[in-house]
Amino acid sequence: MCALLLQGFGLGKRQRHMARILIANGDNGVSTFLRRNMERAGHAVLHVDDGRDALAALYQHCFDLFLTDVAIPGVDGVQLAQLAAQERPSMQVMLITGFSAVALSLKGETKATQTPILSKPFHLRQLAQHVDVVLSA
Repeated sequence: MCALLLQGFGLGKRQRHMARILIANGDNGVSTFLRRNMERAGHAVLHVDDGRDALAALYQHCFDLFLTDVAIPGVDGVQLAQLAAQERPSMQVMLITGFSAVALSLKGETKATQTPILSKPFHLRQLAQHVDVVLSA
């Protein structure tokens, strides 16, 4: 099932990209930053603005990494991470948050929330390092 191609989103054959990444983030500036930098690194990226669109994309396509903000409209990022872990156990998940208290409280929860958490603000180098670590797991 995950052999599906993401042609409809300009995401071509798997061999052309390092990874297929779904980014769910409601902040247009952050989304653009994430998308552009992941594409520059050679990844195929699909961006959605809210949790409902993220769920639809997760059910319709296959991704290597799901990168979601904790505070996203619709279905929140923690719920999305849990659903993603259930539906696509081979897919890696990474959370982003601007609330350090949220990041600390999520450590030690369920397997779905024991995913890497990147706290805002972060530098491009940190993002790339986190993505590399998560994808190599």
